[in-house]
Amino acid sequence: MIESLFSTTLTETLTIQTALSVIFAALAMGLFISFVYTRTRGKDGYSPGFVVTLIMLPMIIAIIILLVGNNVARAFSLAGAFSLIRFRSAPGDPIDISYVFFTLAVGLACGMGYILYGAIFAVILCTVMVILNITKYGKPKVKNMQLKITIPEDIDFQDCFDDILKHYTVSHKIQRVKTSDFGALFEIIYCICLKDDVNQKEFIDKLRCRNGNLSIVLNTEIIDEKVYI
Repeated sequence: MIESLFSTTLTETLTIQTALSVIFAALAMGLFISFVYTRTRGKDGYSPGFVVTLIMLPMIIAIIILLVGNNVARAFSLAGAFSLIRFRSAPGDPIDISYVFFTLAVGLACGMGYILYGAIFAVILCTVMVILNITKYGKPKVKNMQLKITIPEDIDFQDCFDDILKHYTVSHKIQRVKTSDFGALFEIIYCICLKDDVNQKEFIDKLRCRNGNLSIVLNTEIIDEKVYI
């Protein structure tokens, strides 16, 4: 009896009842995964479109697997059709990418008829994600920031801000220096870690007095400025 629960629900002939059961099972799991995603990613923010994608993906993958079945010709035709689709996008958050693969796996399990396996997998992995979110596993205790300071070309950037940075930060390091406005200005990019309870406005005001009130940008997260084509 127990073994029959874990066997595939598909038969040699695809019926409306079987297809509907697979589609609604994939929909329910997609809704469950998206709910867990919104609860665990609420503080960091998320895209509403991505939440809808998490609901749709299991159904899409499940219906594709249902239609392909064991037909090799259909599988190759499907691969050729998807190879024609090209899109460009900036790399997303690794956690978001893992959720995409998560929903793909659940949709694949449902499409193959192993609905109970897919449900167990979804429950286990969602439980793990909730536990990791509650325990804040892997999150650094100290948060690095990125500081961009623009200075005139006649200022020595190497030691200009060391005394201020030592006073307000736990650590600081120059990541990159570049020129702008045909060499009239320098832009120094630091990776810094502010001390606890530092007044950021006071910190920026000190820097403004030193750089002639030119542009200063303090990013709460280090941004990778690679160019993707």
